[in-house]
Amino acid sequence: MAVKTLSDLLAEGVSGRGILVRSDFNVPLNDDGQITDPGRIIASLPTLKALSDAGAKLVVTAHLGRPKGEPDPKYSLAPVARDLGERLGRHVQLAGDVVGSDALARAEGLTDGDILLLENIRFDPRETSKDDAERESLAKALVELVGDDGAFVSDGFGVVHRKQASVFDVAKLLPHYAGTLVATEVRVLEQLTESTQRPYAVVLGGSKVSDKLAVIENLATKADSLIIGGGMCFTFLAAQGLSVGSSLLEEGMVDTCRKLLDTYADVLHLPVDIVVAEKFAADSPPETVSCDAIPDDKMGLDIGPESVKRFAALLSNAKTVFWNGPMGVFEFPAFSAGTKGVAEAIIAATGKGGFSVVGGGDSAAAVRQLGLPEDGFSHISTGGGASLEYLEGKTLPGISVLES
Repeated sequence: MAVKTLSDLLAEGVSGRGILVRSDFNVPLNDDGQITDPGRIIASLPTLKALSDAGAKLVVTAHLGRPKGEPDPKYSLAPVARDLGERLGRHVQLAGDVVGSDALARAEGLTDGDILLLENIRFDPRETSKDDAERESLAKALVELVGDDGAFVSDGFGVVHRKQASVFDVAKLLPHYAGTLVATEVRVLEQLTESTQRPYAVVLGGSKVSDKLAVIENLATKADSLIIGGGMCFTFLAAQGLSVGSSLLEEGMVDTCRKLLDTYADVLHLPVDIVVAEKFAADSPPETVSCDAIPDDKMGLDIGPESVKRFAALLSNAKTVFWNGPMGVFEFPAFSAGTKGVAEAIIAATGKGGFSVVGGGDSAAAVRQLGLPEDGFSHISTGGGASLEYLEGKTLPGISVLES
């Protein structure tokens, strides 16, 4: 990636300068508004701390959830500002708006090392607008907050696949740099795609084949083994002519899965047993059955122990592993063993010198929720969608704009 980085910006000097940073604080909240997984906030700390310690006046933008282009208290960044302040050991101001009078007044009052977090950037409909002029008008308002000698640091990897005002358009208006997080993520993905050590194993889970189709097609030609679990395995099992009971099924994708199984028979690996239950509930009694014996009135919620053994054997000698998507409903203890077992196999391969990447999203959440050691993996990504699109071979707007 031929872009300027945070090190370049710090070498140029940031003391007393307004620096606009795009972070990714799209963290999960419980019903009480408490952050349940602060992984993305923790990942943002190195860049923010380095800039603050060097005397920059920081204006930080981020989003949370999917507000419909207008303020919604449910998606306020207030919990993030509190958590971030505690972790940085300094007060983080939260503006009462995005680029309105409060944001402007607070930005003008910043002193060296201060940090101002703007309210949820998606409260402004221009952020996600398909109209270039609308996005540019928001970008110009953001630039006003940091002044003429400002700079832009892109550090929200989870959004670099989006052509949005705070990700893409601001980079066209200010000197731009990749933050520590973005630079690290891209370096890891380049290693996955350009200097892959073999055997190369890919583990894909999650609910829908349609969400992962492009990455399956792309990686099936590059990986030595591609393991399929999670809800999407049932569409593949149906493509083999098996009954999947009331399990999640994308009927419109069955023919596509059949073609994939025919084309990549030696690469694709499906479960051999499934943990089923009568309903999607944590207290629904689990039962393990063979893949060809799923009862009509039951749904699969995890892969079974024999599948874990087979997948672990495939992973045991892998030199490179990419994992995206849980093997089952890991949030329910009775249906978490598949995800935990496969994750432990990846950790074992990493311990033997393998290079492993957890592709963000639910996989990263599973690592933390299941109490697995984060340092057991070579890298845990903060951006599931961005990671997948990169591996599909797509151009990521938030990265390409940094190269210009």
